[in-house]
Amino acid sequence: MAALEGCRCRGASGRNNNSILYSILKSDSLASDEEQQHQHQHQQQHPQQQTLQHLLHKTSSSSSASASPHELRQQACSCGSTRRSGSLRCPQVTCKAASAVLVKTLRFVKNVPCFRELPEDDQLTLIRSCWAPLLVLGLAQDRVDFDTTETVEPSMLQRILTGLPDRQSEGLAGQSRGAAGVSVVDIDAIKAFLKKCWSVDISTKEYAYLKGAVLFNPDVEGLHCLHYIQSLRREAHQALNEHVRLIHREDTTRFAKLLIALSMLRAISPPVVAQLFFRPVIGTVSIEEVLMEMFYGK
Repeated sequence: MAALEGCRCRGASGRNNNSILYSILKSDSLASDEEQQHQHQHQQQHPQQQTLQHLLHKTSSSSSASASPHELRQQACSCGSTRRSGSLRCPQVTCKAASAVLVKTLRFVKNVPCFRELPEDDQLTLIRSCWAPLLVLGLAQDRVDFDTTETVEPSMLQRILTGLPDRQSEGLAGQSRGAAGVSVVDIDAIKAFLKKCWSVDISTKEYAYLKGAVLFNPDVEGLHCLHYIQSLRREAHQALNEHVRLIHREDTTRFAKLLIALSMLRAISPPVVAQLFFRPVIGTVSIEEVLMEMFYGK
């Protein structure tokens, strides 16, 4: 590809592999140490975290709005044309925990030297594509569990038969859009991934290599330094395999289990993650706007 000829990070691919992967481990370690030792200080000093906390407080009152008219229209019709969905049982608690993981995740990404060497366009592309799987991976590492409550969302036909007048329906939709439920199937997929990670008992180093494999995703469209990113993904997989063979010699299936976890992670949709963990507190604000403001301080 012609675009790769002028890639300013192309020369970095000739480095020693250990230095690149060590930077991933070091970045993850720094982020974890800072989170544990200076959690309260960072809440006051870091504008990225202040941004998200401001959004949390600004929209906390709206998350508890009454939905009684909506509940009246959630009776299952005789034809069974309903969609099972769910929402967080304790949104304020879970969303704050997810927000803390998001801050730590973005700090990890910013501290990876080989990521900072990429062109800004590639950085933005990778962040937009990987923030959600990295967040869910961080939830697994920090053992953040959550409970949901199931709701029944009426079908379009049921809305027409039992709905309010159009203008009232539009107003109701605008009020409840931020608290809309997520498909139970999608929620179960996230929970299944968390349980998979906890059952395997993934170590800190393994989480770091998995994060590297998720962050450097060559399958994302529009990347300029495609070959370099491919090499980083390949090195992360190789380092993970070597680590597993060295530390867990008796478990010949462990590496395969970790790859299965990765495949489960890639099946989780970023809009679902945003809807479940952040929409209750940021409302209609774009999650990408929050990400960019936190990452670049804009």
